Amino acid sequence: MMRKLALGLTFLALALGACSDKDVDPPAALVTFSPKLAVSRVWSLGVGDKDRGLRLALAPTSVDGRIYAAGHTGWVYALDGKSGKVLWKTPTKLPLAGGPGVGSGLVVIGATDGQVVALDVTTGAKRWQVRTSGEVLAAPAVSVSSALVRTVDGRIRALSLIDGKEQWLDEQQVPKLTLRGTAPPVVAGDAVICGFDDGRVVAYALSNGDRLWEAAVSTSHGKTEIERLVDIDGAVHVSGRDLFVVGFQGKLSMLALDSGQVWWSRDLSSYRGLALGDETIYVATADGHVDALRRRDGTVIWSNDKLLRRGLTAPAIDGDAIVVADYQGYLHWLDRSTGVLLARERVKKGRVTNAPIVADGMVYVQGDNGQLTALRAKGNGKSVPAEVAPANSAQAGN
Repeated sequence: MMRKLALGLTFLALALGACSDKDVDPPAALVTFSPKLAVSRVWSLGVGDKDRGLRLALAPTSVDGRIYAAGHTGWVYALDGKSGKVLWKTPTKLPLAGGPGVGSGLVVIGATDGQVVALDVTTGAKRWQVRTSGEVLAAPAVSVSSALVRTVDGRIRALSLIDGKEQWLDEQQVPKLTLRGTAPPVVAGDAVICGFDDGRVVAYALSNGDRLWEAAVSTSHGKTEIERLVDIDGAVHVSGRDLFVVGFQGKLSMLALDSGQVWWSRDLSSYRGLALGDETIYVATADGHVDALRRRDGTVIWSNDKLLRRGLTAPAIDGDAIVVADYQGYLHWLDRSTGVLLARERVKKGRVTNAPIVADGMVYVQGDNGQLTALRAKGNGKSVPAEVAPANSAQAGN
């Protein structure tokens, strides 16, 4: 398993365009533009040390005005979303790697050694801790009765919210070579849905783990193991009776939630995932395009190529803009209607692996350096005066 993870990480570095390799095109330099949003930092807090290139799945979660965050060094935080005030913090003493997931009165986080810990959402007190079979590199999902945990060995399991006892377990075969990452489970009604490294999406009965359906969204092809990578590492998105999913070297697809039938598919490669609007899907592709596509048929509305090979996160929707982060710690706001760049702000030097989240008019982003930052972007579509323009709107190199 460690060999697969190491190879997956090596391939990912190449895919992102490592500047040290003269045969690989370097990341695009940041272009100069006239900002149309004024970005301000509201607060910032260090929640952990650098993850040392581990590409962990530690990202903030927002629930009822609170922000929950965890660092690789083991600390878990509950914060006031507006002020950043620490409401509680708990030292788990675990090498945390995936989460937190929040729901039903619990904050659930997984670790690189396979352990899963559940904390009380109000006080941060530990409720239970159990060990699973592999690294937890995706945020657990929390339903009314279970914590759904995905591990890198292809297993998904339901753990009791009372004591962490395993309720059911299922396993998908893991290909010989995979990217560094796993898709998080998503609860939809009485089902839990998850993408896997073989390009399949599987729906399970939440109560007992029975497979309700499975769909091969992407199929491996090619002669080498690298060419055959079809990992689904981003979360599926559910809207009404529809489900949307995208995979690496695979397809962007719309499926029926109740049966897994594929309504439409479009060739597209992304290892981070997508954001879903009312009528539009937004995707950061593996090569750094940011695309907007029509939900009903996958037709491309616009595509922005100004951020090529910059290792973009999945997008998040921020009002009339979408926001993505990159490998240098920059956040980029793009117009949802046109894809035009609206603003740029650097939170701190260093990679951002996980997508920003948006809640209550704020953008929250956690860098791989363990820094959690809250920002607010304001504007009316007109150019921002120079005195309030984001400091990092000028061209930047590598």
